[in-house]
Amino acid sequence: MTQDLARYHRQILLPGFGEEGQKKLLASSSLIVGCGALGTVIANMLARAGVGHLIIADRDFIEITNLQRQVLFDETDVRDAIPKAEAAKRKLATINSQVEVTAVVDDVNHANIEKLINMGRNGKVDVIVDGVDNFETRYVVNDAAVKHGIPYVYGGAVGTIGASYAILPHTPGGDSPWEKAGVATPCLRCIFEEAPPPGLNPTCDTAGVLGPVVSIVSNYQCIEAIKILTGNWSAIGRTMMNIDVWENTVRQFKVARAYDVGECVCCKRRSFEFLDGKFGSSTTTLCGRNAVQLTQKQLAGKLNFEEIAARLRPHGSVNVNKFMLRADIKDNGEPYELTLFADGRAIVKGTKEPTTARSIYSKYVGA
Repeated sequence: MTQDLARYHRQILLPGFGEEGQKKLLASSSLIVGCGALGTVIANMLARAGVGHLIIADRDFIEITNLQRQVLFDETDVRDAIPKAEAAKRKLATINSQVEVTAVVDDVNHANIEKLINMGRNGKVDVIVDGVDNFETRYVVNDAAVKHGIPYVYGGAVGTIGASYAILPHTPGGDSPWEKAGVATPCLRCIFEEAPPPGLNPTCDTAGVLGPVVSIVSNYQCIEAIKILTGNWSAIGRTMMNIDVWENTVRQFKVARAYDVGECVCCKRRSFEFLDGKFGSSTTTLCGRNAVQLTQKQLAGKLNFEEIAARLRPHGSVNVNKFMLRADIKDNGEPYELTLFADGRAIVKGTKEPTTARSIYSKYVGA
């Protein structure tokens, strides 16, 4: 074994892995979308495993409340107000200098996701791993993964519950290595045709989150990503894992037939609505008002103000009527006024930055 591979000796010993599997990892590229609770664990473990190139994309800065579960960060990063992607890159450089890390400080959306997946060492990345906190971004990533035939490992965690699922997308020619192995899986929209309306899907900022459940889910994602990158197709799970660490339950949902029995607009009809920007949110900075308007096109008419108000009241005063909801929120010590309208629009007052407004919306309302 060469000196370059010596640090990976313990995983090289594994059956179905060996030096050949390690060399595949070192030659591969992974896009990690989001570098929060899930993303930091994913980046940490994939770097230690020797995935040769990690592209980490995240729009946010580190806050003190992140440290309870976001394992790559410390109090110095909070004090220095370092973007999460850049802080992760610096920390990973001290963990494994053999791994190339590209930090992208940006909001992942339909306009840039294809550019991100084309940043791999040999063109497109070999796998996309989910570390985001909202369904809109997940649907954008899912569209891109299906369109370009790239495996996508979904994951999510809130409260004490988490889920993970490996998507090996069907392609028009059916000539991907996983299709040849007979293990292609339904895409995210096969299983969740539409995202839940905001306010009905809890976020960690409104419902809380137990750190260990994040680690369990993200490590499960890493295991599936490593199987994908080493070509161990038959070992990849074809069920959606769901775990509740407080209730001590683990369930495996059989979703394999969702592709066969459904007419998925994404992977069967090859219509990429989120990637085309048809259903994504748009932002407008309101001149002279220190505020940003967000338009959630796909959610018009679906807001449940009472549900949302119940989640927001622990964070500040909330006024609600049948036309609108207005809440005063302090986030990382900064005051914001969040106004939601029945037609799906939202105004975040207290910032002129669309990225900040989207972050506030995602944290306290969901998407």
